[in-house]
Amino acid sequence: MSSNKIIPTVYDPVNHNDVERIKSSSEYLRGSITEGLTDPITGSICDDDQILIKFHGIYQQDDRDVRNDRRKAKLEPLYSFMIRARVPGGVATSSQYKVLAELAKEHANGSLRLTTRQAFQWHGVFKRNLKQTIAGINSTLLDTIAACGDVNRNVMANPLPETSKLHHEVYGWAKRLSEHLLPKTNAFHEIWLDGKKVETTEEPIYGKTYLPRKFKMAIAVPPHNDVDVYANDLGFIAIIEDENLTGFNVVVGGGMGSTHNDNETYPRIGNIIGFCRPDELLNVAEAVIKLQRDYGNREIRKLARLKYTLDRLGIEEFKTILSQYIGASLEPAKTFEFTDNGDRYGWLKTENDRWHLTLYIHSGRINDTPSSRLFSGLLKIAQIHNGEFRITGNQNLIVSNIDPDTKDPIQTIIDAHNISYGANESPTRLNSIACVAFPTCSLAMAEAERYLPELISKIESLLDENGLLDQPINIRMTGCPNGCARPFLGEIAFVGKAPGKYNLYLGASFKGDRLNKLYRENINEQQILDELSPLFKDYATRRNQGEYFGDFVIRAGYVASVENGLDFHG
Repeated sequence: MSSNKIIPTVYDPVNHNDVERIKSSSEYLRGSITEGLTDPITGSICDDDQILIKFHGIYQQDDRDVRNDRRKAKLEPLYSFMIRARVPGGVATSSQYKVLAELAKEHANGSLRLTTRQAFQWHGVFKRNLKQTIAGINSTLLDTIAACGDVNRNVMANPLPETSKLHHEVYGWAKRLSEHLLPKTNAFHEIWLDGKKVETTEEPIYGKTYLPRKFKMAIAVPPHNDVDVYANDLGFIAIIEDENLTGFNVVVGGGMGSTHNDNETYPRIGNIIGFCRPDELLNVAEAVIKLQRDYGNREIRKLARLKYTLDRLGIEEFKTILSQYIGASLEPAKTFEFTDNGDRYGWLKTENDRWHLTLYIHSGRINDTPSSRLFSGLLKIAQIHNGEFRITGNQNLIVSNIDPDTKDPIQTIIDAHNISYGANESPTRLNSIACVAFPTCSLAMAEAERYLPELISKIESLLDENGLLDQPINIRMTGCPNGCARPFLGEIAFVGKAPGKYNLYLGASFKGDRLNKLYRENINEQQILDELSPLFKDYATRRNQGEYFGDFVIRAGYVASVENGLDFHG
């Protein structure tokens, strides 16, 4: 689309929601953040600024484990902040990792967390330490700009060493997308790095009010859908011909969030709408973002994601409008095949004579526990490793591009610190992920990260009883239905409804291209196990050769197949 063509705003600004007001009056994401940081009276910042700091990669939280005790003592909640780094493609160098880990020890709660979007998170950072922590992150040439907020967030890309011939090229495109789609305001540098104030007069891609809602993007390399490309607002599927990257299929309209008991909201897998050449990639991505900027719902925030824009317009109308923004129509999509959406664990040697070690990190939490000194061990590895640390979309970590001479010393550290790379874990445990939930997430209704290992152990017992312990089953758990661990793409999913109570969903595809469906509502642990036990027995008895559990429960009639988000509640 030519730069002077005007696309009318669909929603009347008079009716915009309150977040739109906050963004509009923020002076391009500045607000009163600077003043709030220096207020010694409270550990929090004001409500409006809590919206704005998300664009800087920060969420305000409080420790819910001690909330009631502090209320009784007439103390304000124990406020702290979560910081998320922007790590395009999930790749960090060893030198970067060392600094990030030291920041976790000095200013956070002594742990790092790997997100399902291939980023690092720090939890428990107090307000007085925010600037120091962010400056430390920035010193590594990483940053937290646009790691959260109503903008394009961290761009995911396939990190797997099996794709080593293409990884560097795909990773390069992830970095270009991430940089091209960053907000242009200088607010981040002014507030956090004491930069000189430079007046912002426009945001050429986002506009003054940025996007109506968060925007997520990923690049997958078949046959691996390890980034869950269909769960993103915008996805690109690399098309490989004669071992060369010829372009990308374009996927639009994915998203996992929904609201309990609200049928207007639903998860959705994206639609493939065409193909673009590599040199068209940035223009296509910018065009989709501008379309969402202009047509997304700014009145009802829970209906503001691109998936709702797409369903409201319809796919054909969406494609027609998009072609105006691009300046041309997309080519027809190319053929490809996905086979899985998980990680492969342990040691792997690639053709360049380098080694790669994929570690199992439960729910992405890197910390020291009585059973595994994971945090300390990884820090020791970073001190002798001159390659990369790659975060996967399943919250695991690949120690990548290991020099042959360093392989044995790294293995010695792994053994000494009892760090898992999957050898002693069941396939189901290795294919499970969870969100943070309690005690820090304000949206959590039930436990997730802290509880899932215990529940998995009980599920493993049921699997073992039925001879299924070696069968991989994709399990997801979240403390609420907002979708942070992509629960609606789990063959089995537990979505928090209340403390100790979960909705049980079944039937997603093992390769990430079909949603699951509600099977039982608001059930406790014993009820969960009672429901799963006969399902596993039936699966063990009647499954076809090579049939995944998610496919079986649909074939056997336990739940209906859901490939369209509009059918999720039906």
